Amino acid sequence: MKVHDLTPPPGAHRRRKRVARGIGGKGGKTAGRGMKGQRARNTVRIGFEGGQMPFNQRIPKLKGFKNPFRVEYQAVNLDTIEDSGLTEVTPETLLSKGLVGKRALVKVLGRGAVTRAVNVSAHAFSGSAEAAIVAAGGSVQKLPLPFAVRPPASGNALMNR
Repeated sequence: MKVHDLTPPPGAHRRRKRVARGIGGKGGKTAGRGMKGQRARNTVRIGFEGGQMPFNQRIPKLKGFKNPFRVEYQAVNLDTIEDSGLTEVTPETLLSKGLVGKRALVKVLGRGAVTRAVNVSAHAFSGSAEAAIVAAGGSVQKLPLPFAVRPPASGNALMNR
């Protein structure tokens, strides 16, 4: 047997229906497209709804919302502080080491351990990080956020009464 002798088994492959080949037979004359009109003349793109706003433009694109009161912190872990060799840790010293960005709000997280006394100044601390720093003989100073406390949205203020 050779490659050119291979054929699919009988009934496995049906020929496609050839329409619009004269009026004798099932696919003749209008070839399954009905009478006149736009769709009979093959000019309708996929998703077109006759000038009505198409479905894929009617449905909403974005889910949820962006919280205007979110505070974005840049995380620094205890093992990073330990490896840096610093005894005074501030956002400025972390910036000089390349560990945080320019205007980053720094939050110290508790991954790793601190084996020496370190004085850490940051905008926020996790509970485990604060406990580990104090247990190692260091101190923790929470820096003020660079913005005032924002009021809740006006609609929410009425609901909390």
